[in-house]
Amino acid sequence: VQLQASGGGLVQPGGSLRLSCAASVSTGSINIMGWYRQAPGNQRELVAQITSGGTTKYADSVKGRFTISRDNAKNTVYLQMSSLKFEDTAVYYCHARNWDAFNYWGQGTQVTVSS
Repeated sequence: VQLQASGGGLVQPGGSLRLSCAASVSTGSINIMGWYRQAPGNQRELVAQITSGGTTKYADSVKGRFTISRDNAKNTVYLQMSSLKFEDTAVYYCHARNWDAFNYWGQGTQVTVSS
């Protein structure tokens, strides 16, 4: 499984960005898809994830601001980020876990929140 992430960039505080992650296989073969992030000096942390059934999970720090969604027809998962804060600055990684609990990672995409 290859994951191609896109959509990062530079945004001002309070702004919005949408990240996309396209999988090379049908997302029906993937149980969980999600996004992690890693800021300099920090460990990689879960931002949001969505199961094949549509159950979502968010980090407390992004609840109410970020929305994860999944389009199985396009084999793509999205992360809509709103009300961005300085502390959201990080490299964001797309993640997928198949039904055998094998993990896949996409290349990171940089999100920078700066005035």
